[in-house]
Amino acid sequence: MSAPRVWFITGSSSGFGRETVMQALESGDKVVATLRKPAALDDLAKKYPADRLRVVKLDVTKPDEIDAAFAQAKAAFGRIDIVFNNAGYVAIGEVEVMPDDVSRPQFEVNFWGAVHVSQGAVRFFREENTPQGGLLLQNSSLAGLAAMPIVGFYSATKHALEGFSESLAKELDPAWNIKVISIIEPGAFKTSVFDLDANHMIVVPQHPAYANPALPVYNFRGAFLKSGGQEVDTSKDLAPVDASRAVAKIIALSRLPSPPLHFPLGKDAVAAVREKVKTLTEEIDAYESWSDDLGR
Repeated sequence: MSAPRVWFITGSSSGFGRETVMQALESGDKVVATLRKPAALDDLAKKYPADRLRVVKLDVTKPDEIDAAFAQAKAAFGRIDIVFNNAGYVAIGEVEVMPDDVSRPQFEVNFWGAVHVSQGAVRFFREENTPQGGLLLQNSSLAGLAAMPIVGFYSATKHALEGFSESLAKELDPAWNIKVISIIEPGAFKTSVFDLDANHMIVVPQHPAYANPALPVYNFRGAFLKSGGQEVDTSKDLAPVDASRAVAKIIALSRLPSPPLHFPLGKDAVAAVREKVKTLTEEIDAYESWSDDLGR
């Protein structure tokens, strides 16, 4: 039987984060579960001893708390094998009217928070782990590869995270034994991201110009609200499925000796990415000749 691995998980209070904490523990691994409000994991802290689970306060928008969380993980378990960048949230609203005080904080959490945790993870894997090495998992989104209406700024945060992660993966020295970063791109799953009451999904009021049922943005707004439990008059439905099944795939992914760089997760994600690749290929083929006289 292989030795227990040590996970470092951000955004552990609910959704993918909490479910990953539980499934990692159930599989025999150890976990450093980080979150802004540690009391949210009191039930798990009572169930598992400190040599299996450490609950650590961490707001990913505060670099000093990131440093402190990694230091606590080192003191508790001596190493970290997997860092799962999961903290994030969604704000829905038309791009035209999304206020800065709603859109900018998304970047602070979804992008900059993940960036600073990633930087800490690489340093830890290289300089703290003996032997060197580790796996960095980025919880992106289907929207990080195939943007959709009503979540333009959320899509932008995830596109930024994907570009950053691809660059980082190409910079790492293979001698450090840091496995290729795996960018997870989930489709619609039943998580707290749709929880309106807990402000996990912030809703900006609809602009009257977009209140047209014939527009995709109108129907996508309705689909997000429907997933949040509201009664909405729209035929569009994200149809989110059980997140625990998705997390089981993430646990399996973490055990692969050579995990993929991109990992669309869910039938909707796979279909949307295939359509994006198809459209992109068609556009490249149609206009390739325009570059013929531009050299090289």
